[in-house]
Amino acid sequence: MDTDFYKLLGVPRGATDDELKKAYRKLAHDLHPDKNPGDAEAEERFKQVSLAYEVLRDPERRKRYDAYGVEGLRGTGTGGGGDPFAGFGGGLGDLFEAFFGNAAGFGGGGGRGRPRGPVRGPDAEVSLTLEFTEAVFGVEKEVTVRTAVACDTCEATGAKPGTTATTCAQCAGAGEVRQVRQSLLGQMVTSRPCPRCNGSGESIASPCEDCRGEGRVADHRTMRVTVPAGVDSGIVLRLNDRGAAGPRGGPPGDLYVHLEVRPDARFAREGKDLIHELHVSTAQAALGAHLGLTTLDGEEEVAVPPGTQNGRVVRLRGQGVPDVNGRGRGDLVLKVVVDTPTSLSATDERLLRELAAARGEEVDPPDSGLLSKIRSAFK
Repeated sequence: MDTDFYKLLGVPRGATDDELKKAYRKLAHDLHPDKNPGDAEAEERFKQVSLAYEVLRDPERRKRYDAYGVEGLRGTGTGGGGDPFAGFGGGLGDLFEAFFGNAAGFGGGGGRGRPRGPVRGPDAEVSLTLEFTEAVFGVEKEVTVRTAVACDTCEATGAKPGTTATTCAQCAGAGEVRQVRQSLLGQMVTSRPCPRCNGSGESIASPCEDCRGEGRVADHRTMRVTVPAGVDSGIVLRLNDRGAAGPRGGPPGDLYVHLEVRPDARFAREGKDLIHELHVSTAQAALGAHLGLTTLDGEEEVAVPPGTQNGRVVRLRGQGVPDVNGRGRGDLVLKVVVDTPTSLSATDERLLRELAAARGEEVDPPDSGLLSKIRSAFK
């Protein structure tokens, strides 16, 4: 399906509630199955615009959708993996049934409901600072996160040792509670996790004293992170199942590692290329030279051709940053900076004046007398 809900409804992203309602009413009227009997495409389109409207009309869901897209509708608000509609009761077909039940004539049966069982733990986040070379070539680092881990005392069940959980009295083990309300098209059935058992379908009469029935406790957890070559500041690594443990034996969430790379004194980075200023003297630029340069890969000899001008670019192919997806490396780009001497000995000045005279170049006369002494005093 098209996951751009605004596009589905034909409204701009900043549409007001009235604009949303007006657009939805028109589309629902045109696409309603009663007006298009036997038209599977119209029926599917009707389901999609209904879903889009139900998400965008809810301020909290709309905020999450605007920030993260359909991945933000998983219920975590950070995206990443799983069915993006899981927070609404399953895939698109289940979602439609959860919103409209059988009142609109679709879905068949009484609905499957929300699968009961352990609830997934929340995602965790941590920051990791890398040295420049670590980011370029990749590295393994340890990170420590304070998060929820399984309780050893009750073995993550939440029940006091020697006792067991019982069926939740509020939801009768279903793990969800439902509410019926009227919509534009009739009755709408919405469901949400049972607040008493948090969707597990079970309650604990004698909770574990260490975790207070949660099946998890807060603790520090240290783990190794493999950082691929070529990463840069702002990249976020997602480590599946390394987040907080779910309550009462639920699966863990994911761990998001936010990378920050320290700058390097010699090299700057532009995408996959490394940039370095290669300083040469006027004599080296004019006559040419072979200079030694310490790169990230080791020692390299760089040829400076005679007559090199300031700003010339020399590329060392394949000595830049590796592609984070493994598609080769960038280049080491050397930008030549010709350094003009700022102070000259008497011999240097004499030789330069002889060179200028031989080339017919006009230069200022040498300083002498009082003016020269005044200038020297301010140097």
